[in-house]
Amino acid sequence: MYTGLLANIAILVLAGFVGFAVISKVPNTLHTPLMSGTNAIHGIVVLGALVVLGKLPADANWGVRIIAFVALVFGTLNVIGGFAVTDRMLGMFKGKKEAAK
Repeated sequence: MYTGLLANIAILVLAGFVGFAVISKVPNTLHTPLMSGTNAIHGIVVLGALVVLGKLPADANWGVRIIAFVALVFGTLNVIGGFAVTDRMLGMFKGKKEAAK
């Protein structure tokens, strides 16, 4: 009865371990390009969440609708925050402007 759920939980846990192992080995100079790539992926996830919300049947449970909406909001905040952090990180590499005299 719960074999599918247990398999999905096992995949989630293993993906977490693999993700941590991969990200922890990324050198500092590659964090900005990596973040930009993941922001693009999160944008696709947000688009997918919008499609799923739009395709929910009219008689769908309100709990499902609320969870999907909260996931959409958190995904959107993740995209916005990621791009803000990436912009700040890229700003660190720009040269200092000369002081106005």
